[in-house]
Amino acid sequence: MPLTAYFAILAAWSAGNAAMAGVSALGIVAAMLFPAALGALALGILALVAWLMARTTVYTITDKRVVLRVGVVLSVTFNVPFGSVASAGLRRHADGTGDLPIALAGEDRIAYLHLWPHARPWRFARPEPMLRCVPDAERVATVLAEAILASQGAAMRAAPRETGAGRAHGSNEGATLAAAR
Repeated sequence: MPLTAYFAILAAWSAGNAAMAGVSALGIVAAMLFPAALGALALGILALVAWLMARTTVYTITDKRVVLRVGVVLSVTFNVPFGSVASAGLRRHADGTGDLPIALAGEDRIAYLHLWPHARPWRFARPEPMLRCVPDAERVATVLAEAILASQGAAMRAAPRETGAGRAHGSNEGATLAAAR
């Protein structure tokens, strides 16, 4: 949305400049065409990248870890052992999908740029991997919670609360699996 607004403002600015220069109505429309075409191209490329990322990303929950296999041209695999998980959250979307951020415990970190776009937004100092737009997110969150509970025993507890990822995207719903260490 911000990218669309940027190109709309750019097109309006071009039209305004053309109008102030005394150009005809056809000239004003022509002045708006280049920023509009450039915006359409940028949005098309962004949509293509998003589609490719969605088609090539695989999230796997095993009995010992969460595995994120990401990348379009060069595939990268991130293994997050449950022993490294401090907490996991759920941010529900209206369509039944959701985001599951995973906070890492201790000094374990993965660089934000390596994770992007599978990183929780605005967590630069302590990046958190995030399973994005997971279908049937509540069921997947339950599977993740049960797997973590099974691997770490009773050291974990499930607690519904807002994760912060919900606030960043305009929702107040969420659930968190927090460590009781």
